[in-house]
Amino acid sequence: MTGVADRFDPIGDDDAVLAANQAFYAAFEAKDMDAMSDLWEHSDRALCTHPGWGSLRGWASISASYFAIFQGPQPLQVILTREHVDVHGDVAWATVDENLLGVEGGATVAALNLFVRHDDGRWRLVAHTASQVLTRADT
Repeated sequence: MTGVADRFDPIGDDDAVLAANQAFYAAFEAKDMDAMSDLWEHSDRALCTHPGWGSLRGWASISASYFAIFQGPQPLQVILTREHVDVHGDVAWATVDENLLGVEGGATVAALNLFVRHDDGRWRLVAHTASQVLTRADT
């Protein structure tokens, strides 16, 4: 019989969540809706707050938002800094500064990505919330 301690590998879990977090940003940059869909939990508890947007609840609303964002003509480039992962059982979160680069300049966004481990062992995104970091020039 295996115990709870046998189910978790804290070092391996950190790496798995970090990989899932990085896959989220790779899907975003590639404007890859299939990859984005594969990363998210498809439930009504899923939550997403894009910078400057109201909160979106449920996979249907979240997927529609990414579809709309991906239709834009601008290339999407994100350089991640200050990435940190915490894992506690079947719940994990990644904090990161998203340094967004675009044709019209850039911005930094502080983000929190919440993951849950599903029965198949995969970590899926259940919440993403992001807020633009203001600089002195912005205030």
